[in-house]
Amino acid sequence: MAIDPKYGRRDFLKDSVLSVAKAAREYSQHAEALPEKVAPAPRTDWLRPPGAVAEPLFLDRCTQCSDCAKACPHGAIVFHQGDGTPIIFPDQAPCMLCEDLPCVAACGTEALVSVPSRDYVRMGTAVVSHRLCTAGQGCHACASKCPTEALSMDFDEQRLLVSGERCVGCGVCEQVCKTVNDHIAIRVTPYRLLSPAC
Repeated sequence: MAIDPKYGRRDFLKDSVLSVAKAAREYSQHAEALPEKVAPAPRTDWLRPPGAVAEPLFLDRCTQCSDCAKACPHGAIVFHQGDGTPIIFPDQAPCMLCEDLPCVAACGTEALVSVPSRDYVRMGTAVVSHRLCTAGQGCHACASKCPTEALSMDFDEQRLLVSGERCVGCGVCEQVCKTVNDHIAIRVTPYRLLSPAC
């Protein structure tokens, strides 16, 4: 291919700029044609830390000071993206129900109040999806790790049972299930979402 002797550096730069501008215009048109990405819905399956008072009162008392999170030795307490209040995602880092509940002791506004023992904590209740649960195939990992012995196996029915009286909603079972199974078969329903009859 013969090179035009009149085609110089200035022509090359001009053509390069035009080429880049054309590519940018085509990209812009293509991007406008694509559907907008929808942000994922914010999670609602979070728990309040142990000792949390009823939700309306909690929101009134909590000052988002982060003292409870600083006191948590397991890093389970994080903050709600919307209002900055303390929450726990049990599948990521459950509440380990520390013997002395340092998060409660750190709260100076009584958004978290002391309880007689960890058996009186009420963060939620574990619910089993028997369709997904592999307890009938010999998996009892969640039951073996439950700190309040709220989970047991019904060997006649080959099903996992949850004692509503003993379950405090710490989420240890949910996190354990996530680590040993393909699908999480046990999830904690947060206390604030339970009906008053529960």
